[in-house]
Amino acid sequence: MVNPLGRAKEGKGKSNFINTHRESVPKIIEKIIYEADVIIEVLDARFIEKTRNIELENIVKKLGKKLIYIFNKSDLVNVAHMKEKVELEDLRPGIFFSSKDRKGSAVLKKLIKIEAGKIDKDSVNIGVIGYPNTGKSSLINLLVGRSIARVSSEAGHTKGMQKIKISNGIYLIDTPGIIPVAEKIYGERIRTRHLQIGAITWDRAKNPDMIVFNLMKEFPNVIEEYYKIDAKEDIEALIEQLGRKLHYLRKGNEVDEDRTAKKILRDWQEGKIKIR
Repeated sequence: MVNPLGRAKEGKGKSNFINTHRESVPKIIEKIIYEADVIIEVLDARFIEKTRNIELENIVKKLGKKLIYIFNKSDLVNVAHMKEKVELEDLRPGIFFSSKDRKGSAVLKKLIKIEAGKIDKDSVNIGVIGYPNTGKSSLINLLVGRSIARVSSEAGHTKGMQKIKISNGIYLIDTPGIIPVAEKIYGERIRTRHLQIGAITWDRAKNPDMIVFNLMKEFPNVIEEYYKIDAKEDIEALIEQLGRKLHYLRKGNEVDEDRTAKKILRDWQEGKIKIR
């Protein structure tokens, strides 16, 4: 059977962009899961459960393939606290990773080589999957040692597949972020979660104040502390004070609530607001 993923260009760090414009994203992901020998699922360390794709995890496990969990953006959380939660969920092997702080790459490289060594093939493919904006491309760039995968804070930036050589006989496959099929028909609750985790970008929020309100409930005082505002966990007070602080005002000296709430969402999605 001919490998539908194609051949990577020779040389470490070389990539081969595979034209998949005629294929839907689910078919691309399905192809990768079947063709890859090892799967890396990139999760947001702030939202480990919310960024898991159980649908794809089950397929990987049924095929008997190795699944490695990467808890990316770990610079934004209290790792010791999060490790307790990971232990409970039994997500192993799992690595706390930070593309920004360049942490976890050596451990992941070692694990990849160990798993590749167990596979009796000349060429081993490592599939990288995850929700949009969990940092798959940043992770690949850190492993390769250069900017080769396309990176953006905008969800859905990667449009096709890249097959990238990271060492002799080992290739990483970067893919578009994928939202589970069951979540394709957005209800308000699902849309809120997608905005929280960055699967939908901040500028597409219809009710940004409600998203911020839910974040405030889930992470008390975190947003207020970042902006140095004592809002006493009151969303209206937060937006009023922050809007005036940033001079986000409309005619009549009224705070532009939508713009202010979207500013908070943008800072949240870009990782400026840390969870401690």
